[in-house]
Amino acid sequence: MATSTTTVISRLTVVLPTNSSTRIPIKTSNFPSSSKLNGHCPPRISSLKTNRRLRLLCQAASAPSKDAAALELAAKVGQDRLLKVPVSNIRNFSIIAHIDHGKSTLADKLLEMTGTVQKREMKEQFLDNMDLERERGITIKLQAARMRYIHKNEPYCLNLIDTPGHVDFSYEVSRSLAACEGALLVVDASQGVEAQTLANVYLALENNLEVIPVLNKIDLPGADPDRVAKEIEEVIGLDCSNAILCSAKEGIGIIEILDAIVEKIPPPSDTSSKALRALIFDSYYDPYRGVIAYFRVIDGTLKKGDRIHFMASGKDYFADEIGVLSPNQLQVDELYAGEVGYLSASIRSVADARVGDTITHHGKKAEEPLPGYQEATPMVFCGLFPVDADQFPELRDALEKLQLNDAALKFEPETSSAMGFGFRCGFLGLLHMEIIQERLEREYNLSLITTAPSVVYRVNCSDGEMVECSNPSLLPEPGKRKSIEEPYVKIELLTPKDYIGSLMELAQDRRAVFKEMKFITENRASLSYEMPLAEMVGDFFDQLKSRSKGYGSMEYTFFEYRESDLVKLDIQINGDRVDPLSTIVHKDKAYGVGRALTQKLKELIPRQMFKVPIQACIGSKVIASEAISAIRKDVLAKCYGGDISRKKKLLKKQAEGKKRMKAIGKVDVPQEAFMAVLKLEKEVV
Repeated sequence: MATSTTTVISRLTVVLPTNSSTRIPIKTSNFPSSSKLNGHCPPRISSLKTNRRLRLLCQAASAPSKDAAALELAAKVGQDRLLKVPVSNIRNFSIIAHIDHGKSTLADKLLEMTGTVQKREMKEQFLDNMDLERERGITIKLQAARMRYIHKNEPYCLNLIDTPGHVDFSYEVSRSLAACEGALLVVDASQGVEAQTLANVYLALENNLEVIPVLNKIDLPGADPDRVAKEIEEVIGLDCSNAILCSAKEGIGIIEILDAIVEKIPPPSDTSSKALRALIFDSYYDPYRGVIAYFRVIDGTLKKGDRIHFMASGKDYFADEIGVLSPNQLQVDELYAGEVGYLSASIRSVADARVGDTITHHGKKAEEPLPGYQEATPMVFCGLFPVDADQFPELRDALEKLQLNDAALKFEPETSSAMGFGFRCGFLGLLHMEIIQERLEREYNLSLITTAPSVVYRVNCSDGEMVECSNPSLLPEPGKRKSIEEPYVKIELLTPKDYIGSLMELAQDRRAVFKEMKFITENRASLSYEMPLAEMVGDFFDQLKSRSKGYGSMEYTFFEYRESDLVKLDIQINGDRVDPLSTIVHKDKAYGVGRALTQKLKELIPRQMFKVPIQACIGSKVIASEAISAIRKDVLAKCYGGDISRKKKLLKKQAEGKKRMKAIGKVDVPQEAFMAVLKLEKEVV
């Protein structure tokens, strides 16, 4: 059996038989430049050109040899990123993509290549500084970083904002884009165009940004850049003739991306001489320094120690500390038009520096504030209650601080007979709700109970009044309401053609109205539906992923309110209505939901000394019922034989006692039962 030796040259491995006397000279000059993606591989290996993996390895091997000087220079220049450059040499850009298309990996590589972060300090998902982000592998919060890059012997300041990719965090993306002049559109070369890719491009075009298409993950065996480039041109309409092919993991094409940012993205306007106007695009609460605001200077100049004025809140503060994010906070003395930075001014009240506010000088105020941001509209509501009632003040403080960091979160106080004091919270989607709950529990050490998610219904009353209702227990009585309207969304599903049938079946089960189906490419289709939002806030996304084996994706937008045949389903335990378990459902699904809830409660509520009926009701009509039998003493134990009338007398006496007990008895539903039923409600509703 022939043996072989392995020779490693740079990053290319060539396997030669031991009995071979042939020597293959491999020079650095034989390798292709990283900027020429279709270059030739070294002699003797050219016969394997069809193997894309090997070609990419050749490319990755050659990149250090050709660009080593450039990268060394970049690393040195990265240390000088606090040095000022002319406004014409500033580039503000964002990275946008569908979830899991490699945004954070690309951001990591840009930071490393420009020397912003030293290699020894580098770690995966460097900008994702929350434990939750690292565990789930998703970006939740936008993150800003300042880089310095030399292009044609000219120093440039590149301000990067890394954004989330999930549809629930599109508000974060829109805020990031408002602070930029350009965007990198990252598309996975194996997955292709997905739903959130489209949504993010439209957001970028609304803000008049220069969009640079980047095809990532070209090192994967299943990558097909030509097909994906064609998809982008056909679906989005972007010219992909100069699309950059890259692999953020392997470091291929990163220099080309940096060059494209400098050459294609326009610089900000030079308005340093005007009155100061800076837009707050993000903020968070620091327990030692108060509110820290991230902002983009649109006009004028801000210096350390300046007295500043927040135009929306009307408050004045002194700028104790200003600086840039690179990606850690680095102090500077001055920031001028076009730059992105942070501000610390000992702001203790979270309401004084909201996202979207305009910062100006106290002495020389700007005439008009900046437009700010469109208010986020919550789509999904649920109740948040502390397990321990004493934690209510801590929950209120935590929500206020979290709202500062997440402007899409809305909340108002709520009381419940079963769970005490809590808050009714509004979210952009189910993942947003889940993340907020986990952040409250982790960052603020709170133990919480969440009620089943619901949406905002519009109730048309008999007297002509229209009432908005997000809490089922506040729904007007049947006699006072004429009709109920529910929110509908336009939903677009992108899927390989093999899964069209199962996704159509899923949509029809959720009362969706089919609109159109079109084939984006030969193997990928787009399905458009109008669907009730209430049907989507359950496990719709999980089912979509399950039925399409992970390949399907979705994007939705609010459409309109429509009248539907909706009813309020109440749960009665021993004749008493339990408001926290009430829910609004479609009439056709009411029986199934009621049956599931009563059966679950029968398992969870402990037996009493009397019989406990559990009923699911629509108004006064009972549609599903279960009963928990009483704990009974065996009163016939002392009867050995004898007349049957004696036994009947004893049983009758016992039944009368149970009846009296039931009339005055009260059933306490344990907290565990509430939590289990609420979890079930989320699944069945």
